[in-house]
Amino acid sequence: YISRHTNLLQSDDKILHIAPEQSIRRVLKKQTNLKYTTADLKSPIADIHFDVMDIPLEDNSFDVIFCNHVLEHVDNDITAMKELHRILKPGGWAVMQVPLNWDLETTFEDFSITSPAEREKVFGQYDHVRWHGRDYPQRIESVGFKVEEFKVLDFYSIKEMEYYRIDINEKMFVAFKN
Repeated sequence: YISRHTNLLQSDDKILHIAPEQSIRRVLKKQTNLKYTTADLKSPIADIHFDVMDIPLEDNSFDVIFCNHVLEHVDNDITAMKELHRILKPGGWAVMQVPLNWDLETTFEDFSITSPAEREKVFGQYDHVRWHGRDYPQRIESVGFKVEEFKVLDFYSIKEMEYYRIDINEKMFVAFKN
């Protein structure tokens, strides 16, 4: 998406990358034109540390935010998305991928499930606290974003998807702040 659908790599945008994936981090870190900051709750490789539900950064600070596979881990994903919306500049965009359960019409949460073993059984991973359902784009929009949906197949060939182990049915939601 970044290289095939945006001019990000040629811009001087200010980017926040939360829980940075190493493959993306390596590419963006090399771009000297970008103002690139990584963040995480605990990771020693992150530039800054914070809880995504209480971000200690100024309003309208970033042009682009990447926050992939984070929201299924936090106690309140809506609060986290509100914080991301707050720190994103008007006209900015964010990618907030989560594991989606397409069998669920609405997002499933059960905060009585606290043991790692039970969470793994119910949510598919020991540290997940919800399954996002087909309502995920509406959840993003509920905090003020406009969402565009893309099929990952629009950006990658079948061969590339097999190489990167991307599900052929994967969808990507890009959130824009007006």
